[in-house]
Amino acid sequence: MKQSNTFIPTLRELPADAEIKSHQLLLRAGFIRQVASGIYSYLPLGKKVLQKIENIVREEMEQIGAVELLMPALQPAELWQESGRWFSYGPDLMRMNDRHDRPFALGPTHEEVITSLIRDEIKSYKRLPLTLFQIQTKFRDEKRPRYGLLRGREFVMKDAYSFHTSKESLDETYEKMVQAYTNIFTRLGLNFRAVIADSGSIGGKDTHEFMVLSEIGEDTIAYSDASDYAANIEMAEVVTQYEKRDETLKDLQKVNTGEHKTIEEVVNFLQISPEDTIKSLLFNVDGENVLVLVRGDHEVNDVKVKNLLNASIVELASPEQTEEVFGCKIGNIGPVGVNHVKIIADHAVKYVVNGVCGANEAEQHYVNVNPDRDFTVEQYADLRFIKEGDPSPDGKGKIVFAKGIEVGHVFKLGTRYSEAMNAVFLDENGRSQTMIMGCYGIGISRLITAVAEQMADEKGLVWPMSIAPYHVHVIIVNTKDETQWKQGNMIYETLKKQRYEVLLDDRHERAGVKFADSDLFGIPVRIVVGKKINEGIVELKIRKTGETLEIPVDQLQEELDKLLSQLKGSKGQ
Repeated sequence: MKQSNTFIPTLRELPADAEIKSHQLLLRAGFIRQVASGIYSYLPLGKKVLQKIENIVREEMEQIGAVELLMPALQPAELWQESGRWFSYGPDLMRMNDRHDRPFALGPTHEEVITSLIRDEIKSYKRLPLTLFQIQTKFRDEKRPRYGLLRGREFVMKDAYSFHTSKESLDETYEKMVQAYTNIFTRLGLNFRAVIADSGSIGGKDTHEFMVLSEIGEDTIAYSDASDYAANIEMAEVVTQYEKRDETLKDLQKVNTGEHKTIEEVVNFLQISPEDTIKSLLFNVDGENVLVLVRGDHEVNDVKVKNLLNASIVELASPEQTEEVFGCKIGNIGPVGVNHVKIIADHAVKYVVNGVCGANEAEQHYVNVNPDRDFTVEQYADLRFIKEGDPSPDGKGKIVFAKGIEVGHVFKLGTRYSEAMNAVFLDENGRSQTMIMGCYGIGISRLITAVAEQMADEKGLVWPMSIAPYHVHVIIVNTKDETQWKQGNMIYETLKKQRYEVLLDDRHERAGVKFADSDLFGIPVRIVVGKKINEGIVELKIRKTGETLEIPVDQLQEELDKLLSQLKGSKGQ
């Protein structure tokens, strides 16, 4: 493609509303443009990268026997009502009514549509297992779209669904899918980890996320410093063994703590350790009030609360709701004397001796509080976030944190949707059985940001060969020089015939502008046709390393073949 014929609107100034490196560079290099908050157009360079990621995903999906189809983005509400997600999915679901006032949703995912399709078409065990996938635009009404393509309201996603007659069959497909995802992210050259995760609004039990390590990641990964254990911080199990202090239990006493309400304030006021306090937080769990207790130096993990209680919606009560239930402000609530609210607690709370907690009165706290003597807990469980330095759940090493961008997610759904939507088949004995399902997603457009974030440098984007918009960028330094113009166009045409993807900078621009744009685009190899063409010499530059080579024109094809072969063979190329 000749640069004079395509559409690459570059920016010289740093975009004011772009917070992270990848977003800034994708805008500056003319890959994307914002239409509205969280909604982007993919310009020619961006579209080419997007298509190449899609092709890699297709190749790996087809390699494990998954078959592509395309489902509608517009989904009738009755399917979501069948599954029970019409209201439980929450405000992220974009809802609308047609002219006949029939409710619809713009699909953020397609469990309901695919389940209804298979339910209506497949009746016998002989046609299972089956894995189907699509690559399609999805919609989520994000409260705060940010970081460009990383968190948008409209995005491109690969979603796959598998249907089985047994858990063993699901396990087999799940493992194949995990390997396919590993292949995809390896081909993209990403530094990533597969981590234990929560299934969220999708449902199901066994699930893994694929996280690209990045400081701008919105998820925290807890991993072992001595093994391959890794989990989303929401799902990392706490295996710390607690011990009670050998100390005489003292009499419960109420003390005035004035305006001191937070753990930090109370600790400083009473001159005690955070480990000697009990933090009390009121949650609304599927419409029921639940008081959750953790030790003062720990934080409540609402995902663990949700999983423990097998709940659909878990929300921290507002200050107003808390005051209505307990008659005091948040910082003064506690479990002593509470019998009108269900109480659950983290394991560590059980080992607090002569501790401190709120007294359910303004400016009052209890001291010398002892669990089971002074209040009753309905259930103890692992309810806190793991901390750095905690023992790794697999028994090997200590926990370390890293930030990650979620780019893929695999779920064992089981019968979550097939049971609700009556997707059944007849087994070999003619008996009706519920289908067992798996679900597997990859954020295609999100991967553009992940690759750009990990691989860009101070000059611009640096694409691996596998998804670069072009393999080679040919630059004619001086378009008014007849020899440069002729040789530059000749090299361009020759490389095109050899099936290389080539961008020719034939613009009547200054050399500095062309070189700056070339660095910004991140195309793997640059061929500069400049003054030395009169001596039969061109310059090759490798974008990733900055290495330059002077090559005779008659040897260019051979040297370029070698170079691009090496780049394809290296990780992420």
